[in-house]
Amino acid sequence: MKVPVLFLYVKPSQKHKRSLKMAEAHQAVAFQFTVTPDGIDLRLSHEALKQIYLSGLHSWKKKFIRFKNGVITGVYPASPSSWLIVVVGVMSTMYAKIDPSLGIIAKINRTLDTTGYMSSQTKNIVSGVLFGTGLWVALIITMRYSLKVLLSYHGWMFAEHGKMSRATRIWMCMVKIFSGRKPMLYSFQTSLPRLPVPAVKDTVNRYLESVRPLMKDEDFKRMTALAQDFAVNLGPRLQWYLKLKSWWATNYVSDWWEEYVYLRGRGPLMVNSNYYAMDLLYVIPTHLQAARAGNGIHAILLYRHKLDREEIKPILLLGSTVPLCSAQWERMFNTCRIPGEETDTIQHLRDSKHIVVFHKGRYFKVWLYHDGRLLKPREIEQQIQRILDDPSEPQAGEAKLAALTAGERVPWAKCRQAYFGRGKNKQSLDAVEKAAFFVTLDETEQGYREEDPDASMDSYAKSLLHGRCSDRWFDKSFTFIVFKNGKMGMNAEHSWADAPVVGHLWEYVMSTDCFQLGYAEDGHCKGDTNPNIPYPTRLQWDIPEECQDVIETSLNTANILASDVDFHSFPFHAFGKGLIKKCRTSPDAFVQLALQLAHYKDMGKFCLTYEASMTRLFREGRTETVRSCSSESCNFVLAMVDPTQTVKQKLRLFKIASEKHQHLYRLAMTGSGIDRHLFCLYVVSKYLAVDSPFLKEVLSEPWRLSTSQTPQQQVELFDLERNPEYVSSGGGFGPVADDGYGVSYILVGENLISFHISSKFSSPETDSHRFGKHLKQAMNDIMALFGFSSNSRKEFH
Repeated sequence: MKVPVLFLYVKPSQKHKRSLKMAEAHQAVAFQFTVTPDGIDLRLSHEALKQIYLSGLHSWKKKFIRFKNGVITGVYPASPSSWLIVVVGVMSTMYAKIDPSLGIIAKINRTLDTTGYMSSQTKNIVSGVLFGTGLWVALIITMRYSLKVLLSYHGWMFAEHGKMSRATRIWMCMVKIFSGRKPMLYSFQTSLPRLPVPAVKDTVNRYLESVRPLMKDEDFKRMTALAQDFAVNLGPRLQWYLKLKSWWATNYVSDWWEEYVYLRGRGPLMVNSNYYAMDLLYVIPTHLQAARAGNGIHAILLYRHKLDREEIKPILLLGSTVPLCSAQWERMFNTCRIPGEETDTIQHLRDSKHIVVFHKGRYFKVWLYHDGRLLKPREIEQQIQRILDDPSEPQAGEAKLAALTAGERVPWAKCRQAYFGRGKNKQSLDAVEKAAFFVTLDETEQGYREEDPDASMDSYAKSLLHGRCSDRWFDKSFTFIVFKNGKMGMNAEHSWADAPVVGHLWEYVMSTDCFQLGYAEDGHCKGDTNPNIPYPTRLQWDIPEECQDVIETSLNTANILASDVDFHSFPFHAFGKGLIKKCRTSPDAFVQLALQLAHYKDMGKFCLTYEASMTRLFREGRTETVRSCSSESCNFVLAMVDPTQTVKQKLRLFKIASEKHQHLYRLAMTGSGIDRHLFCLYVVSKYLAVDSPFLKEVLSEPWRLSTSQTPQQQVELFDLERNPEYVSSGGGFGPVADDGYGVSYILVGENLISFHISSKFSSPETDSHRFGKHLKQAMNDIMALFGFSSNSRKEFH
């Protein structure tokens, strides 16, 4: 009589039963034993044991690499090998009868002498090693502190462009000396300075200066009185607590910013918070959806592999001298935002060996490893194709399930607690939330079409921003989207990191896909398929009708929000940063002044303007606001619409406004911005339960023009001189104010600027396409001031 006792076997879904061979099923059995008259017969499956062994080996390798990297980063800017050099040096001087320790080694020797267990020679060796180790640690601390002091200097940023003083050159040499060799991603973290807390009076004065052109005299007089009273009375009290936090915490802004601006927001993430990244503008390397997904997923995993090993180089400014904080990279993968009734939380795992793929309302779990190695691009394509070929229908409530992540947070939190806390629903939701990232195989075709550029780009942008509201998991750190025609893109959740970090990943993915992995002549990924890889697993759900009602409500909320988004995305070809730099001005300042001019022509008035700047010169720094609408920019705009003003007068005002904008940007980057300081003072006031009319009014002012530049960080990956068609489209975000505009732009190469403009159809004041026309005209009008006609621009191209 045979009695099977234990089978480690995952049951395939019904649609795969016929396609799985019995041999493959048998290999899934780790071991079984049978009872016979002769005793117990134990049989092992070598294939299953091999997979278990390889999986464990992979896990231990990752643990060892993390430990090794922790040691290397922990002793930076020194290296582990430098310990041996110091110890050998100390021992050499001791044998030369020279005491490098000024008597410390002798004291250690006398202390060891009390043990009575060591010979004289052993005590000498141990004393020398202990002193050498102490000296080595002291040198590391000294170098690290010296580097932190050096990096606290930001005078180089305020120097005139193209000119560098002798003091700055000496400072740069000192930074390079103390920076060590071959830094890893997190090597500079402990050497970065803390974000300084500006003086209350300085912040208040900068605030009043920023709102002066936006207020009538009476309103400005009233606000000045509120501000001065705050600066003298309540402000210093709040500042004391903020100073205390800045001494205790690594960064006095970032944790509150993450919690109160992102995680405590109860509105939909879709459109309001999440942002997107587009594919290459003109190039689609293959029109096979599964193949593009195969290469794209593999490229993302190669980036994760480099990230796990900290092999990604830290971002350095000023000729590879000044490091930026790398903390935001830590939660890029294996991360999900978890809804709560009062506040959300961020769940981050150290590792995840699977992804979840969404297609036609169904969820599939796809393992990323086989035979102890990462799946190859062709193997991933094979898995994706199996999903595309799957004819099964969605289960009840499954097709629209992701709409819960697109709607209000409280219903989603309650629904998750009530219906996804146990059984198959919990297992399936865990698979989604604990996946490395989320993948959507979109059923539409998107991308730039030369015969209809405006409509095609607008549709592409809206699809990436919100899709059908139920086909992206908006809580995941990012959703990788592959369209039916081979175009791809990304939708990213905002709380864990800012756009430049996601942009760094995306640049690597696009370049690796096209220039390293490539495709075969028939459009498939290079390499061979592997029939031994198990099929993707359908996630199983049991969604009750009450939960389906909540899903429908969330979907209706999301649909209303998505249908209200007016998007206009377009490439600006007339000129790029190459010609702007010929005008001896900052490309960012040029675009920002064009935005001010376009907004004035569009609305007939000025408004509070937000431009995102980064504070990653400091440890755990994130962003700061540049208030781009200044008195100087307003004077320039008014001159541009005044026919009595000469070109010379307009140029003079442009240069003044441009220099002012650059100064404001530098202040924001170096910790002397306005808005994060006021925000933190407001948080302190809430903790102390004191009311501040000044702070309340400041934080309630709407940003009717919210702007952001997407930086190109790895220009060397694309080599646009050889591959001019491989230009990026950048990315964008939804409007911040109901009656305002959101504008994102990227300066690509020397001759292209991509713009992404968003607003709401429900606002009678805004129109994204109208604003786009004003922006194009403003860009050309400003360039005309410098004497560059359309013909001369063509010659420059």
